[in-house]
This record gives sequence, C-alpha cells and structure tokens, in this order.
Amino acid sequence: MIRTLRPLPVKNIKLIIFDLDGTLIDSELDLVAAVNAMLLHYGRKELPLEVIGTYIGDGAPMLIRRALGDPAHSEFLQEALNYFLLYYREHKLDNTRPYDGINKMLHQASQGDGVPRKLAVLTNKPVRVSRDILAGLGLADFFTQVYGGNSFETKKPDPLGANTLMREAGATPGETVMVGDSGVDVLTARNAGLWSVGVNYGFAPQTLQQVPPDVLVDTPAELARVLTVSEKV
Repeated sequence: MIRTLRPLPVKNIKLIIFDLDGTLIDSELDLVAAVNAMLLHYGRKELPLEVIGTYIGDGAPMLIRRALGDPAHSEFLQEALNYFLLYYREHKLDNTRPYDGINKMLHQASQGDGVPRKLAVLTNKPVRVSRDILAGLGLADFFTQVYGGNSFETKKPDPLGANTLMREAGATPGETVMVGDSGVDVLTARNAGLWSVGVNYGFAPQTLQQVPPDVLVDTPAELARVLTVSEKV
C-alpha cells in the first residue's frame, strides 16, 4: 500500500538517489555471514540474523563496532574491520540478489514520463564493494554515479554526498528524490532539502515510523509507480 504525506512532483524530478542495502539489494545473509565469520575468528559467539540486521545501515565500521559490543581498543576494532571487509569482498555475492522487480523499477524510473532521468546510488557501504556488487548483479549501467561511505569525509545522514550528486547532475533539491529503507535515508533527504521515499521491504522499516518519509511503499512495484505516476491526495 502506498502512503503519501506529500505527493512527489513526479514531472519535475531529474535525479533519483537510491540507497543500496535493503533498498535495491537483499544483502542481509552475506553481511550476517561476514560478521559472524569475523566474530568466530576472534573467538566470539555468532549473533543471530535478527540482531545483526539492526546493526546495518551506518557503514561497515559502525556495523563491526556494534557486533563487537563497542570495544575500547581502536587497534583491535580496525583489525576486526579489516578481517570483515576481506571476507565480505570474497563472499559479497554468495546470496545477495536484487529484490524482485528492481530491474523493472529502475528501467521505469529512469524514463519518468518519457524524459530521461539520472539515477545514482548513495550508500554507507564502502564504495568499491558497492560498485562491484552492482556490476556483478547487472545493475551498474542504470547509474550515472555510485558513492559509498568512504567516498567523503562524512556519511549519511550528512548531506554532503547528496549535495555532490545534485551538483554533478545539475539538479536542484526540488528536482531530487532520495529512496531508502531507513530513517538515515529520510534524514539525509531532509538535511539536503530533498523529497523522500521510504521502502518498507528493507532492513529497517521500523525506523521509517520514527522518521516518516514523504511517501512510503511496500514493494518495488509500488516504488516504480510513485516515481513515474503523479499521486492524487
């Protein structure tokens, strides 16, 4: 079901910025496996998917910090992060797939009302592995740019990444929409003055209740609709 607080000015949208994990791809199993491989390597107990899932969304360093219970020693934290990243790079596509309907949604969203738009990805995941995943899943050609959590000195919800994408695309905040599965993405949109769409099928739908987006959808098919059809309220 589509829930609309503020209808998007669909005909005016020139740039759509997508989150990655939980929005375009279901990467949870591979992230959980990599976290647990790191924990076992350091003699820790594995954590259930439901717990690790709540740690995802603020970048790899924060994911590992949370999984380790906020360790005091920064050198150990960095070592554990490096182990996680090396493992994840090797296993990033073991189970990760686009959500059903994502390819069709991206094709429709890129066309709008027959006027080509620019699509981009802004994720807190490291940029190299993000680009590799998109390429491996055959999604890379949809996007004019992909930025990750280590592309700038700040991460979402700081607006730097979104502002950079707008500048590169020649789009204003009123012509740009941010699509994501968490409150971090909605806050990014707010901080940059963008429109926002939340997807309820991702990793952190509960955070979208705390930070409501302009439009909330339950499926990629509904996402395609709100990005291409003007909704009446």
